[in-house]
Amino acid sequence: MILLTRKAEFSASHYYWNEAWSAEENARVFGKCANRNGHGHNYTLEVTVAGEVDAVTGFVVDLKELKDVMDREVIAAYDHRHLNLEVPEFRTAIPTTENIAVAIWRRLEEKISGAKLHRVRVYEMPDLFAEYSRD
Repeated sequence: MILLTRKAEFSASHYYWNEAWSAEENARVFGKCANRNGHGHNYTLEVTVAGEVDAVTGFVVDLKELKDVMDREVIAAYDHRHLNLEVPEFRTAIPTTENIAVAIWRRLEEKISGAKLHRVRVYEMPDLFAEYSRD
């Protein structure tokens, strides 16, 4: 089996807020990240697929097709967006790096042909990442 990883970048804003808590509790737990005006990050996304090399094409997956899926399902939906306000999955989930990785997995899971989704890694630049896989 071969693991193949494709990278993409996007920029987005968000804030952390738990509707079940008071403003004071949100501020205590999330600090500056609880500012309802939001703040932004530059993210790097790594999507890793697993599969066997096709004897005819030499590919595990067509990299152009993988890029197109990532662009359509993630980049177009997240780039230069306020995640809390514009991305449906974050109307009810706090857009932490961890939840972003899980949400991206769900967006991509059934969309990649010819290979199995193996891992989604989201870097909140410059020094934090979250990784999601089912292995």
